[in-house]
Amino acid sequence: QGQLVESGGGLVQAGGSLRLSCAASGHTVSTYTMGWFRQAPGKERELVAASWSSGVTYHAVSVKGRFTISRDNAKNTVYLQMNSLKVEDTAVYYCAAAARPLSSRSATIPNSYDYWGQGTQVTVSS
Repeated sequence: QGQLVESGGGLVQAGGSLRLSCAASGHTVSTYTMGWFRQAPGKERELVAASWSSGVTYHAVSVKGRFTISRDNAKNTVYLQMNSLKVEDTAVYYCAAAARPLSSRSATIPNSYDYWGQGTQVTVSS
């Protein structure tokens, strides 16, 4: 069974930047639908950004213009570049992979994904 391993989380001041990485082993990222989710304490897990193998990407309204999802198929890695971070971005961020194309609606649903990373904490201080 393959793995997804996130890295790049940490503590940053509001207005700062972080880049999260999701390295896949045993999976071929180029053919998967990839998603970045986040979950803050007491809240449901929510989709932040998604990337389809076709090259299409989606970013949630709350992060549009600040976050960018990208993938490097040669490195089998997906990234989430986070700029202009806000206190409300504080959460555990998870990488997820679906071994098939997802509809726009399905991509927002955590249960649509087949594989998950362990999560990485992002804390934004004021």
